[in-house]
Amino acid sequence: MELHSDEAGMRAALAEAQAAGAAGEVPVGAVVVRDGIVLGRGRNAPVASHDPTAHAEIMALRDAARQLGNYRLDGCTLYVTLEPCAMCSGAALHARVARVVYGAAEPKTGAAGSVLDLFAETRLNHHTRIVRGVLAGECSALLAGFFQQRRRENQAAARAAHPLRDDALRTRDAAFAELPGYPWVPHYASDWPSLQGLRLHYVDEGPRAAPLTWLCLHDTAGWSYGWRHLLPVFLAAGHRVLAPDLIGFGRSDKPKKPAFHTLENHRRILLDLLEQADAQRCVLVLQGGAGPLGLTLPMAAPERFAGALLLDTWLDAQSGVRSPAQGPAYAAPFPDAGHRAALRAFAAMNAPDPALARATRMFWRDQWQGRMLAFARRRGMKEMQMLVEGIRGCPPPRLLSDEELVEPGAGVALQAVEYFGAS
Repeated sequence: MELHSDEAGMRAALAEAQAAGAAGEVPVGAVVVRDGIVLGRGRNAPVASHDPTAHAEIMALRDAARQLGNYRLDGCTLYVTLEPCAMCSGAALHARVARVVYGAAEPKTGAAGSVLDLFAETRLNHHTRIVRGVLAGECSALLAGFFQQRRRENQAAARAAHPLRDDALRTRDAAFAELPGYPWVPHYASDWPSLQGLRLHYVDEGPRAAPLTWLCLHDTAGWSYGWRHLLPVFLAAGHRVLAPDLIGFGRSDKPKKPAFHTLENHRRILLDLLEQADAQRCVLVLQGGAGPLGLTLPMAAPERFAGALLLDTWLDAQSGVRSPAQGPAYAAPFPDAGHRAALRAFAAMNAPDPALARATRMFWRDQWQGRMLAFARRRGMKEMQMLVEGIRGCPPPRLLSDEELVEPGAGVALQAVEYFGAS
């Protein structure tokens, strides 16, 4: 069959892309054509071949080179359904391909104009002409359909692995799609006795044998999204991060009735997380209303903790009132009143049992062996000073702006890494 138009060449590439998708690969296809004759065909195959170079373009170029008995593909056109990456663009240039015609743009890795344009580099000794957007709608639709199906399959698998209790709600995954600055792979647990069949979500990034593990507990109106500026700094230092969504928050299940939300229930879950994750050399990071819960953890497992980072937090509920972070990303887990039961319940829960609060104060005053670092707003400085005065070895709080404490940034993380990394 002879192909005498760019549309015909792209339809041949689309047939290869459809075959790739049917095989479970990302549906990208390519053909190499000269004088209307298809010389090479290729489809994505990195998964099946265990080969990171097995992109559709590379496979088509190899096939054409075998047919011609020459790695130079002078006078040929490479048709591909998705804009080539840097590897495939380099291969096309090295093969002296005359033209590259692609369908859908690739805004994340495209090297033919989207992210960079290797073909426009004037210092190279060969110049390939680029034609963009041929049958772009059909090429894009094929990719979109593939990834939608994959998401549905993944969600079905997750539901089967972690069934939803009748008396709980679960925010749809779509609410968390495309969140800026939050690329972390979700981890789930539902089989720990403390969870009572509820699904807990947590971020677990970095090596298990890291010199420090940062256990980040969000404020009582937030979720793990609030740590997105700190995580890259901690990870760049070679550390590990555990950032759970408390039950009732974020991606975790949300009991319909507030009775579940007792400090002891949440405390047992977090202690199970420490054990199941085998968290060692932890720095406890507490923001705002996480204090009454989080400050009780080290005395139950002192061998797991090396330090604590306090961000405008407190032990007694009446000691602090702070403005929660705002915006669609923070509201995403709570689409209606039913999903917000935990927000209402935590106000009462954060008045700790007097005996537990007394034991917590005595532990931090007399038995704590780790390092401490505290930050406070100007209007919360008095309360923070009162808290740290009762903690063994804690230096005076450092001052930060309201904005930096509502949504902690890289500056806080850099100070913390320097401080705790020197211990």
